[in-house]
Amino acid sequence: METRSKHLTIVVPCLDEAEGIDAALAALQPYRRAGHQVIVVDGGSRDGTVELARPHADRIIGSARGRALQMNAGATLAEGEVLLFLHADTRLPPEADRLILDGLARCGRCWGRFDVRLSGTLPALRMVEGLMNLRSRLTGVATGDQAIFVARETFEAVGRYLEIPLMEDIALSARLKRVGRPLCLRAQVVTSSRRWERDGIWRTILFMWRLRIAYFFGADPCRLASRYYPGHDHDV
Repeated sequence: METRSKHLTIVVPCLDEAEGIDAALAALQPYRRAGHQVIVVDGGSRDGTVELARPHADRIIGSARGRALQMNAGATLAEGEVLLFLHADTRLPPEADRLILDGLARCGRCWGRFDVRLSGTLPALRMVEGLMNLRSRLTGVATGDQAIFVARETFEAVGRYLEIPLMEDIALSARLKRVGRPLCLRAQVVTSSRRWERDGIWRTILFMWRLRIAYFFGADPCRLASRYYPGHDHDV
């Protein structure tokens, strides 16, 4: 009896990403040619992102702003058995589809993430990314920068992303961990280091940990988001 091969749906949330969206989606075309689906979910861009993205995606939809809202909206239209949530400033390693699908099948797990590499060349960034990957491997918690992937049925079963303006990836990881540990792929996604370089590496480390500790102790994600994205309204 022939078994139909599984496919991915790659969900890309974006907001005002005109500068890089063409390159981001061009990198995904080999996956489309292999039969995987690419869905772009725009949160209200005003810089031409949607027009630039249109030739390079299977579906482009609009959504209220907020990564959790956008990724849930994209998942609603998914045709693939496995969802891959990919930030617009993150690039997948070669053959990411094979790594994900073969890896999940081999280990019997239902979700996972990649190791991350920051795009900059500063030596301190190598230490930062190494600590990020080690922390994730020890705790089983993944961040959005690590390109979380999850079986669509499992994603629905745990209630999707909590529609909060920050820490949605941490909240999802906590619920997925109740189902099972993640598959931690050592292949690296490359994500932008612009925040680290703009705000300072050590300052950014301390800032991110303060937010996570505050969230762990019950801080309102809307208040945390106002600190992470100053100048924006983050009520959900």
